[in-house]
Amino acid sequence: MMERILSVIVNDRPGVLARVAGLFSRRGFNIESITVGSAEEPTYSRMTIVSHGDDAMAQQMVVQLMKLVDVIDVHDISREKVVSRELALIKVRIAKETRMEISHILEPFRVSIVDVGHTSMSVEVTGDTEKVDALIGLLSPYGVLAIARTGVTALVRSGISEADSYDERQTAWPM
Repeated sequence: MMERILSVIVNDRPGVLARVAGLFSRRGFNIESITVGSAEEPTYSRMTIVSHGDDAMAQQMVVQLMKLVDVIDVHDISREKVVSRELALIKVRIAKETRMEISHILEPFRVSIVDVGHTSMSVEVTGDTEKVDALIGLLSPYGVLAIARTGVTALVRSGISEADSYDERQTAWPM
C-alpha cells in the first residue's frame, strides 16, 4: 500500500467537504489527512487528500471523486515530484533544567517558538511530514502535552507536468 496524494479542485460551496469525506467513507477508503483552501479562482477550492492504497484503489478514488457534481478536476500526484508541507503546533513540557536542551533540539528544525510559560513551551514547525515526525520524536522524552497538525498540502513542482497538461487540455486546471 502506497501513500496517495490527490489534488482536487472543487466548487467553493457549503457541503462539498462533507460529500467528499462521505464518498471516502462509503467506499471504505481511509483519509489520513485532508486540507482545503482557496484555489487560484475565488469560486474554487483546492483539496489535498492523503490516503493509502494500491494503483487500482487510487484509480477508483479518482473515478468516484469525478462523479461528484462539485468536483472540477482530480489528479493523483503520488508519483509526481511535489512540494509538500505540513504545519504543526507542538506543546512540550519544560523545566529550568531542560529549557536549554530543548532549545538546542529546536535550532536545526527552524521552528518558531509561539508561546512560553513556566512549565510548557509551544512551537510551530513547517516542513514535510518526516520533519514534523522527527521533531515530535525528539521532543517526546521531555513530555509532549499537545499536538495540532494541519495535514499535508502539496503542489506538483514547477515545470514537471502542470504546464504541459494544461496546454494540451485547455479545459482542465493545472495541478
